[in-house]
Order: sequence, then C-alpha cells, then structure tokens
Amino acid sequence: MHSFKALSAQFEEQFSKRQFPDHPANLYDPAQYILGIGGKRIRPVLCLLGNELFDEIQPDAFHAANAIELFHNFTLIHDDIMDKAPLRRGMPTVHTKYSDSAAILAGDVMLIHSYEYLNRIAGKYRTKIINVFNKAAREVCEGQQLDMDMEQTQPERVKYEDYVNMIALKTSVLLAASLQMGAITGGGSDGNQKHLYEFGKNVGIAFQIQDDYLDAFGDPKKFGKKQGGDILINKKTFLLLKALELCNPAQRQHLHQLMETNPDNKVDEVLQVFHDCRVDEWAEKEKERFSEIAYGHLEAIAVLSHRKEALKEVADFLLTRQH
Repeated sequence: MHSFKALSAQFEEQFSKRQFPDHPANLYDPAQYILGIGGKRIRPVLCLLGNELFDEIQPDAFHAANAIELFHNFTLIHDDIMDKAPLRRGMPTVHTKYSDSAAILAGDVMLIHSYEYLNRIAGKYRTKIINVFNKAAREVCEGQQLDMDMEQTQPERVKYEDYVNMIALKTSVLLAASLQMGAITGGGSDGNQKHLYEFGKNVGIAFQIQDDYLDAFGDPKKFGKKQGGDILINKKTFLLLKALELCNPAQRQHLHQLMETNPDNKVDEVLQVFHDCRVDEWAEKEKERFSEIAYGHLEAIAVLSHRKEALKEVADFLLTRQH
C-alpha cells in the first residue's frame, strides 16, 4: 500500500511529460501551460488509491487518472473565462496570458485528449469507466450552470438543499467518480464501488464547507488568501445562506445593507453578524455531519481496515486543513 504522497510522486513523474505536440504552438502551448503551474493532483491520485484499495495498481488506473486530471484542468480553463478570473494558482489564467479564443480551444483539446487516455483502457472495463466519467463530466457542467444561475438569484431565494446539490455536482462528483474509476480497475464489487463513490461525494461537500469557513474565519497566514474574500464579492456560501436563515430581521437588514454598500469595514461587520448568529459553530457541526456520512461509507467497504488507511489520511487532511 502506498501513501498519498508516494502515489502523487508516481503520478507526477509520468504526467509531467509534455502532453501535447509542439505544433501548432498557439493551440497546444496554452493547454500545456495550465498543466505546468501546479495543483495538488488530488483527483488522479484518488483514482490510484481507489484501485489500490482492492488490488495492485493496474496500468489502466494511470490512463484513467490522466483523463481525470486533463478534464479537471479543462474545466478550470473554462471556469476562469466565465468568472473573468485573472489568476489561477497565483499565475495568470490561460485566457489572460493568451486570449479567450486560445483558452477555449486549449480547453477543448484537453477534453479530447482525456478521451484518448480513456480509450487506452482495457476493453473488459473500458465501457463502464467511460460511463462513470461521462456521468461525472455532465454533472460538473450542470453544477457550473446551477452556480451561475444562483449568482443571479437573491440569497433568500436559494434553498440550502439546492446549494448543497450544486456543490455536490460542481465539486464532489468528480472526486467520487475518480475513486470509483480506480475501484473498477482494481476489481472492486458494485457494492463497494457505491460506498466508495458516496465516501468521495460526502468528503467533497464537507471540504467545501471547510473552504467557506476558512475564507471567513481562517488565519490568512495559513490559508494563503486574504480573509473574507468571499464576503467582499458577496459570494453565496454555506455561511451566508445559513446566516440569512438564522439571523433576526435587524441582522438580515444589516447584512443586505453591507452587501449593497460595501463599506471599508464590510468583512469585520459581516463576520460579527456570523458570530452573533453562531453560524461559525453551525458550519463546524455541518462539516462533521457530512464527514461522518463519508466515513460511514468508507467503513462499510468490505476490505481489510489497513487498506483504507491512505484514503482516511487524505480525507483527514482535506477536512482538518488550515490552508
């Protein structure tokens, strides 16, 4: 059994080689650029861990992992265009460095290349893996559209369960599918695959709650971002939606005033409302709720406990991190 760190090094060694031809450079250089500016490679390594949970890692698991990482970066390129984001991982985004048109084409060719990797997978489970991949890819697009729809909706009209569903589609299903695709190559049973999928999905939701919490209440020196970045742009987060539900009419009016006027002390004032509504305590409990669901599914997987340690280690890191 390998640790996340060891598998990450194995994945990076084979993935860091140039993925695309040299020509035409204006098509392939932007695609190669985003692959070279870092990233934790969590999803592809989860694929490898999903395989090793049941058997020795098969070469096909690396094909699936490569497809997953290419698809993930394809979505980042297009998300950055839609969000008009200037930076990704501290570097200029693809559309900023090159152009919107170059970024769109680079994303398209990355998606095509991901299917080239999937087609290298052995025939005995290629169809099932592609079906899992296609379902996750479609749901990621659905999640992105729901996110954009919610940005145009008044916060009080966004139901909490709809927001959780959006997060699950946009973020969690690809984590879950990565684990399931690895489990398929490792020979995991259908029942074990379902438990592993639900483990990844619920870890992803808990991870987003933690991310929202750290943006508001985390130590900027540890988190690596300015405190209250989501608050400054009125981003709908778990915290804001729950605060609007829990607060009294005066607090709700104050929050709306802060979002509309953007005073210099906006972050401090919003955080005070969050504290007064005890939404920070609620977020901790909600993260724990989804974590317990996730770990319950991990426990239900019918393999020896020691084989689950690497997955538990990754989940613990994601859900207790301060950065």
